[in-house]
Amino acid sequence: MAEISEEIEIKANQDVFSETLLHLAHQDRGIVVVTSDSRGSGKLVKFGLELPAQIVEVGIAEQNLVGVAAGLASAGKKAFAVSPACFLTARAFEQIKNDVAYSDNPVKLIGISAGVSYGALGTTHHSLHDFAALRAVNNITIVAPADNFETQELVKQATAYERPIYIRIGKKPMPLLTQDKSNKFEIGKGRVIKEGADIAIIATGETVYPALKAAELLQQHHHIQATVVSMHTIKPLDESLLFKLAEQAGAILTVEEHMVNGGLGEACAAFLLQNAYAKPFKISGIPDEYTVTGSQSAIFDHYGINAQEIAVTVKNMLSV
Repeated sequence: MAEISEEIEIKANQDVFSETLLHLAHQDRGIVVVTSDSRGSGKLVKFGLELPAQIVEVGIAEQNLVGVAAGLASAGKKAFAVSPACFLTARAFEQIKNDVAYSDNPVKLIGISAGVSYGALGTTHHSLHDFAALRAVNNITIVAPADNFETQELVKQATAYERPIYIRIGKKPMPLLTQDKSNKFEIGKGRVIKEGADIAIIATGETVYPALKAAELLQQHHHIQATVVSMHTIKPLDESLLFKLAEQAGAILTVEEHMVNGGLGEACAAFLLQNAYAKPFKISGIPDEYTVTGSQSAIFDHYGINAQEIAVTVKNMLSV
């Protein structure tokens, strides 16, 4: 597959989300955005100026945000509820569970500034629980796009999606993972970005890029061939792809911008263990401890979520 081009203009996935949604909303007046004093951080100021009849501001009231969006969806609107991921999935958990998932309202829940995107604002603003919390709720799809392409395609598909869906988006500019035009994006299907037989690195969201760079380092300096997968859909997990990776790769490493409890890694581990997987397996993420304070990059470095440290983890797993 094609290598990443560093010459391509890169944007934050939040910018791509808002630009794509605005384009679609001009064509489809059924699209309505609901925000909780988050049109600025959600990059929706232009949306509000150009389509004021298609945006609802509820203020800092996340429970109301989800309730209003559920009501709009029940009336046939394509409702996007946009709020910081940390508050959306904690303060409004009851409404997500009952008004959206249990009531089967196809709300598009958009968790912005996800993971540790807020950096120095600290633990109160980190969303390291959202995968775990929402994986425990029936009837909701969970997706974390890795790059601008995945984000754009996800917004297009989510607009027509007829089930509740939670979309987790970060603030950091993200390079394209590949320029291979045939590497399609589909909700519920992981994307193989790079292929190799020695180990499979399964990552999600903004951790896919450092995982890919780690694979390039491993190939260049240690002749280790790693498969890299963007497992953008956490729920439902692409079990057919995971089973194939378990058969073909010598080991599996998962990488995520989430607590090691209850996220991508544990979802993969549960499936693999129930299918008698017996090869090396490791979860890389944020440990169960008080999270350090710093920029997103500094936090990633501290917990080994960068290309160099992921490469070291792989070498240790393979005892190279």
